[in-house]
Amino acid sequence: MNLLRAAALSLLLFPPLAACQKTEPGPAVQAGKESRDPNVVRVSPEMMSGVKVAPVAKAEIGDTFRIASQIMLDQDRVARIGARVTGRISEIRGTLGQRVERGHLLAAIDSTELATAQLTYLKADNQVQLQTRAVDRARLLLSADVIGSAELQRRENELASAEAELRAAEDQLKILGMSKEAIDNLARTRTINSVSPITATLSGTVIERRVTHGQVVQPAEALFTVADLSYIWAVAEVPEQQVHLIQLGQKVEVEVPALPHKDGLIGIITYIADIVNPETRTVTVRTGLPNPDHSLKPAMLAQMVIQGRPVTRLAVPAKAVVREGNADHVLVQTGADEFRLRPVKLGPEERELRPVLEGLKEGERIVTDGAFHLNNERKRKELSPS
Repeated sequence: MNLLRAAALSLLLFPPLAACQKTEPGPAVQAGKESRDPNVVRVSPEMMSGVKVAPVAKAEIGDTFRIASQIMLDQDRVARIGARVTGRISEIRGTLGQRVERGHLLAAIDSTELATAQLTYLKADNQVQLQTRAVDRARLLLSADVIGSAELQRRENELASAEAELRAAEDQLKILGMSKEAIDNLARTRTINSVSPITATLSGTVIERRVTHGQVVQPAEALFTVADLSYIWAVAEVPEQQVHLIQLGQKVEVEVPALPHKDGLIGIITYIADIVNPETRTVTVRTGLPNPDHSLKPAMLAQMVIQGRPVTRLAVPAKAVVREGNADHVLVQTGADEFRLRPVKLGPEERELRPVLEGLKEGERIVTDGAFHLNNERKRKELSPS
């Protein structure tokens, strides 16, 4: 009994050594825990043969910036057409969207003002004819020594006054829209025509009509707008800080979101405003674009892609850039067969180059060809560390 008690006491005071021992990891386990940088990739000689490496260098490159713009009518190809006289619309021929030539009849007006002016012209013409006959008679009488030269001179003065009134009446008819042919016809037929035509003064398309039958119109009103849509403007408001980057005659590209099927339109900057808009701090810039199919509509929204003047700056080839995590990266060579993925901040692409804003120094060697495949190899090894 005493022996059993002694044995139990020894087990409590001295537990088995096997329970107290800790298992140490073997060499294979320790090697498996070796850490690896996921941004670093080592490549085999076979893969290196398909990779091109070059130092980061400077190049002539300009900033490309996009400016919101708008399609507008070419104001040199727009005519706002109204009546020459006060009157009532008696006929309308012009319709929206109609293609018209210069001189095409758009509408007609009945005008008492025109009739009164024609009557004044006929009276002045009659007076000239009357005074002309009086001068002819006076010359005959003077030659017969019936009247004196003073009487002939008086009648010649009256003729000159009548001719001046006739010229003034003719000018008034021209102001009211009558052509020289119509005035000559009036003098020949002695028939008053109170209808005044409204004709197109420009070949183009009727894009606006502000008149109805029976409407009384005034000369100050624009009744029709005709525009030549075969050539239009793209107008942008460029921030004053960027105006120095553009110049007259520079080529620009115009993108129209409403016409995604249409390739980028190339225009030439034809106008740069001489003043800054004090409210928006912008300068108006304009380019002209051919529009033979009329697919570009006035008031369409567009973007003007402007290439600034080139400057010398650090740049990398566009094909050297890989996208990871919605950011730009390049593969920098850190050893003979070792490359590290490095985040960089780059500007927009221009001529297959990306200007370096942050993340690289001149002379650092990066992968310029094969970066995509090399990055895929890096990700493969990251997923399969063995």
